[in-house]
Amino acid sequence: MPPSEPITVDQLPLATSTPREFHATEGYKRYVIWLLFAVYVLNFVDRQIMTILIQPIKQEFGFSDTQLGMLGGLAFAVLYSTLGIPIARRADKGDRVTIISISLFVWSLFTAVTGFAQNFTQLLLSRVAVGVGEAGCTPAAHSLISDYFDKNRRSGALSIYSMGIYGGIFMGFVVGGQVAQRYGWRPAFFAVGLPGLLVAIILRLTLREPPRGYADGVRPSGEPLPLGAAVHTIWSTPSLRHGIMATSLHAFVGYGIASFYPAFMMRTQPMSVAEVGFWLALVTAVGGFIGAWAGGAVSDRLTKRTGDQRHQLWVPAWSTLASLPIGLLVYVVPQKGLMLTAMVFAVGLGAMYLGPTSAITQSLVGVRERAVAAAVALLVINLIGLGLGPLLTGVLSDVFRGYHLKNGLTDAAATAEGLRYSLVAMSFVNIWSAIHYVIAARSLREDLARVAARPV
Repeated sequence: MPPSEPITVDQLPLATSTPREFHATEGYKRYVIWLLFAVYVLNFVDRQIMTILIQPIKQEFGFSDTQLGMLGGLAFAVLYSTLGIPIARRADKGDRVTIISISLFVWSLFTAVTGFAQNFTQLLLSRVAVGVGEAGCTPAAHSLISDYFDKNRRSGALSIYSMGIYGGIFMGFVVGGQVAQRYGWRPAFFAVGLPGLLVAIILRLTLREPPRGYADGVRPSGEPLPLGAAVHTIWSTPSLRHGIMATSLHAFVGYGIASFYPAFMMRTQPMSVAEVGFWLALVTAVGGFIGAWAGGAVSDRLTKRTGDQRHQLWVPAWSTLASLPIGLLVYVVPQKGLMLTAMVFAVGLGAMYLGPTSAITQSLVGVRERAVAAAVALLVINLIGLGLGPLLTGVLSDVFRGYHLKNGLTDAAATAEGLRYSLVAMSFVNIWSAIHYVIAARSLREDLARVAARPV
């Protein structure tokens, strides 16, 4: 621009910490979202590998379902959730790319270390360490994606990122099932943990840090809100508070049930670890990918057509309710084919909330509080969902097993029926989740207006 022309506010650089000439092409944005998708695949394959290996680990150590529920959920979730907030605070101030790459390296390393565990305590500590590493991933990634994609495309972009959940579960079932079947459960942890070390280096060298507010065309001024003020603002926003509760209860059901899918199939069907891994990988890939993508695509299309962002909460509400009757078929039909077909639809409907709810969270806070907002949401979601979901599923399974033993069933039959009753009971929490989605939608427009009126 010639020096004689005045420079308007809109022509100022978007962030003082980023070079003035920063520009991201559409091709590079696609690279960013698919690279972060790959990171999230590794995030979930390392997190969910325990699921497919629950039965072999139980057989070697003789753990109860309550202990397995703790290993699969609470051990990971406690530090993953609580450390997420201070790390996210750092992400809102500093280099998000560095934070994600270091986190990826740490959780991948300790996933591989899990394969050396010799008792419950060592398994527990290994899973805790994985949770520490993974705490730095999603809040920083959500903030990065929101600075690369504007609000009209953000739900779809976050849906692609969220598809990494099902990519990770797919890889965990395929790799974990096949490796465990041939070589044992310990090498399975090595197989899924070590590749993350290489991806961490690639991410650090190729992913660029965008300016804060780049996609929205704004330039933030000053420092982000103090942590306490940011958390208070987040939790005092009605639509955000109820949205977080809705997704937490949704995750409570999803994590609790998914953690025991392999064990349920092996207890009720004549299926090996490798066969269960194959079928669950296929179910997850088809149902999860389509559902996660559809949730973002449908809510974005309805929002664009009507100009009403409440569709980003209504779509999750209806899909969550629809998943209940279909999910119940999984536990009551005896035929394997019907069970797997119902599972595809249940997983797909259950995945539709991911992109829309993440996008709403990012829209309801300022550009300098996005990582903290994601971390606060994950704190509640994972403590309730990942921490308590698998644990309560395991506790209920043991309780129902005791009931069936007292009524004359053999140990094998009581163990299978106990888990079946537990999964059915857990499914009904989806009704509670859908109620919170609807309540959140009622105040969404007013809350969005208040956020838009705040200084950047």
